[in-house]
Amino acid sequence: MFAVHCGPNVEFKGEKVSIYRSSDWAQRGFCATCGTHLYYHLLPSNEYIIPAGLFQSEQFELKSEIFIDEKPAFYEFKNKTNKMTGQEVFEQFAPKD
Repeated sequence: MFAVHCGPNVEFKGEKVSIYRSSDWAQRGFCATCGTHLYYHLLPSNEYIIPAGLFQSEQFELKSEIFIDEKPAFYEFKNKTNKMTGQEVFEQFAPKD
């Protein structure tokens, strides 16, 4: 999924957002009507990560790839990015004790 890190200042309008607590430190938001994935919310940092496809007219630059240890060998982007394995992602975003 192509996603945008949006920080904590995110507002959703409407009454049809369903929230699923996917772990002790994250939750996901979905449209209660059609099931569209709306966001991934990291609770410790209060950061929202939103699918890029929800933005109609914005231009984005691909800067990082995560879970690269799970991607198919033939799948490669042309530009240089910061690449992180699944373990590195969990270490970066896990709550700090």
